[in-house]
Amino acid sequence: MWRVVKQRNGRDQISSTNQPATAVAKDPREHVTGRAIAVWLAALITYIVAIVGRTSMGVAGVEALDRFHINASQLAVFTAVQVGVYALAQIPTGIIIDRVGAKKTMIVGALIMALGQVIIAFSTSYPLAVIARVFIGAGDATAFLGAMRLLPAWFPLRVTPLFTQLTAGLGQLGQFISAVPFLAILHAAGWVPAFLSLSTAGLLIAIVGMIALAEAPEDTSTVKMSLRERRAAKKAAKAAGADDGVSAAADEKLAIGQTLKIVTTHPVCWQGFFTHWTGLMHQCIFTLLWGMPLMTLGMGLKPSEASVVLVINTLSVIIAGPLMGMVSARTGRDRIKVVVAIAFINMVVWIAFLAPSNPPAYWAIIVVNILMAGLGAMSNFGFDSVREEVDRKVLATGTGLANMGGFVATMLAAQGVGFLLDIAAPDGNYTWETFRIGWLAVVGVWLIGFVGLLVAKRAAARFVTQQSRFELEPTE
Repeated sequence: MWRVVKQRNGRDQISSTNQPATAVAKDPREHVTGRAIAVWLAALITYIVAIVGRTSMGVAGVEALDRFHINASQLAVFTAVQVGVYALAQIPTGIIIDRVGAKKTMIVGALIMALGQVIIAFSTSYPLAVIARVFIGAGDATAFLGAMRLLPAWFPLRVTPLFTQLTAGLGQLGQFISAVPFLAILHAAGWVPAFLSLSTAGLLIAIVGMIALAEAPEDTSTVKMSLRERRAAKKAAKAAGADDGVSAAADEKLAIGQTLKIVTTHPVCWQGFFTHWTGLMHQCIFTLLWGMPLMTLGMGLKPSEASVVLVINTLSVIIAGPLMGMVSARTGRDRIKVVVAIAFINMVVWIAFLAPSNPPAYWAIIVVNILMAGLGAMSNFGFDSVREEVDRKVLATGTGLANMGGFVATMLAAQGVGFLLDIAAPDGNYTWETFRIGWLAVVGVWLIGFVGLLVAKRAAARFVTQQSRFELEPTE
């Protein structure tokens, strides 16, 4: 192999070498690289651990009743606190990620979750356990937002929707881990070892994050520089950019008030909010709270039969995720049409299921779960729209607003179902008929979200059209 060698006298000379030429590093934003996959896997594992923490109390409900000496209503508070804190923490967490980065935020979040699990493990006090769930919810809020912030920095835009769906779908493995290995530890070794295992997982994932996570690919021109040389290069670049104001403006951190104003007045963020609202609401209500009572008390299914339905639900989410990611990538800005259609179909499926006066057959609830879980993956379409249309400086905050939708809807609908159930069956004897009445709350909350989706869709379309015209205007 031949190469050009610079001589001391300034002349170039051709010389031979048996050493292979140094390969030019691929830009992760143009090609999918091994380093990008490693960063994504670290973020994915963090999200899976967060899902385990979120769902662990659900499978340990019977043991929790005995340990904390509480009733069913008090047990439900654990889930309500988890979902509520998670939803309320989305925008603050997004602001933090936009200001300090996803890596630091996700590491701290993993440590906070680990702290919460330690408290749960050793506590026998109900109020203290509720406080622990606050910690777990706050730490959980960092995982998905952090992963969504890293994706556009490490992957080409054309495949980012696919990895968004892969992250959301594979993250549901956390629910399987809670239902199988965690539950096995709980039954075999007891409460303290089971929850300490979750705390250990949080500590380990924080270490993995320190090693494997990175905010963005390194500039290939500075990879082989020493730390001092990199700092000098960065300082020189900033100084050069300050002359024309371009780099200085790009590196400027927005004030919290500016960030909130941009996000809360951006129609695409609200489109993402109501996309998440109409897409995730059914899934969360069923899997986190009312699905098991509906199947066992309302339909008369055995717990083992109901568990099979939940496993099928999880598999549907995992399988549908990549397929929906490809749909989102192919449809682009037209994906909102798919969102509206799926939101409508999902509600029609539930109305058809609840319409008969007698409980439907076992196969019917299986079909409903396959459709609900598979079609519900469209709730992540809003993140793709936010990523494409919102300023990168506020991307995590905008994603946080979008990610609130489904959980706000879940809180409203879940409480509404409980309220109607208490009215329909004050003696606590819940039947198929009472669940049909209770599910009217779900229809009402869905209707609010569907109207909001149509309004946001129209506003976002106007915004995108105006932006396109602005970009096409000739400059003097």
